Amino acid sequence: KLIWSPYSGYDIQRPINPTEVVDHLLSHKYCGIANGRAEFGPRALGNRSLIADVRFDIQDTVNTIKRRQKYRPFAPAILEEFADEYFEGPMNEYMQFTSIAKHDYAPVTHVDGTARVQIVKKDCESVFRKVIEEYYERTGVPMLLNTSLNIQEPIVYSPANAINTFVNSGVDVLAIEDFIVVR
Repeated sequence: KLIWSPYSGYDIQRPINPTEVVDHLLSHKYCGIANGRAEFGPRALGNRSLIADVRFDIQDTVNTIKRRQKYRPFAPAILEEFADEYFEGPMNEYMQFTSIAKHDYAPVTHVDGTARVQIVKKDCESVFRKVIEEYYERTGVPMLLNTSLNIQEPIVYSPANAINTFVNSGVDVLAIEDFIVVR
């Protein structure tokens, strides 16, 4: 039986510690993640992501890091069991639909009050689920800003790509394999 998974690319095998990632996320407001198998497709689903704390006005900072226009929106990644509480409309784990935001977290809400939501399911293969669960336990917020870990180039694939992105960008914290690099 063939089971399809979006996590089918290069495997950065040694696991990261979700508690340490959230420690750095809470102190720096954002963090890069390069762990597990790379995502296949047009979206970062947590294994090659730049994540940020939605409680802060972080959108301009993340757009500056990614060298994008300041108005560009970001997607929320939310624990599946809280999605209907925070959003209304169609949603899935691949950010393919636009939903209406029922919250006040501006970094993950477009100017028209919508968001392209990423549902993070309980059976998600990525460590990303554990990172969001840890963040939720410590903040009471079940979602993070999620965007691809890349700076005007294809999404990070290998450890060498991740380190290159870290060195050549404004990213201050990168969780890769079983360590965290801090600028």
